Amino acid sequence: MKKIRLKILGLSYSQDQSGAYALVLAETDGNRRIPIIIGAVEAQAIAINLEGLKPPRPLTHDLFTTVLSTFDIKITEVFIHAFEEGIFYAEMKLSGEKGNFNIDSRTSDAIALALRCNCPIYTTEEVMGQTGILIDFEDKAEEEALEDEMDEHSVYDEFTLDELNEMLEKAVLDEEYEKASVIRDEISKRGDPNKELTEE
Repeated sequence: MKKIRLKILGLSYSQDQSGAYALVLAETDGNRRIPIIIGAVEAQAIAINLEGLKPPRPLTHDLFTTVLSTFDIKITEVFIHAFEEGIFYAEMKLSGEKGNFNIDSRTSDAIALALRCNCPIYTTEEVMGQTGILIDFEDKAEEEALEDEMDEHSVYDEFTLDELNEMLEKAVLDEEYEKASVIRDEISKRGDPNKELTEE
């Protein structure tokens, strides 16, 4: 079975389902995209890792990653192997002292862990054929131009770096990770991308 490697393009708020988010995956060697609707908690777990934010206390996926590491178990691959009745099915491939194992997982959880463990994400041609959306280069260029234009105008433009760093720390402590990621982007644009938040 030929596997297609995927990368994470990003997250966006779902226009179809209230309180849900669309996680967009793309094939690394092509123009097809797979949108996956996930819950707010799972979106938060993925977003804080994509943005490089460090919560004051470990979240569930961070805890699970630490447990795996403690017992020298590695996630070697996440495989999205089926799409049935609107649901994506995934499994994690684990390797440890007692051998190799495949563990069933919700796709959003598997991807959140793949990010933390830096392991590849794959799917099949069948799943890609069922769910993939082809993006042509013209549409992609227009989309990127619109995103760039939106990025130029931030609600945080008028705040100083010190104020932004204080707001970022408060947002993380309050577990408002979506807001924190926007503030982090604004700080990075001004040349302070290495701000780290640690528990005091």
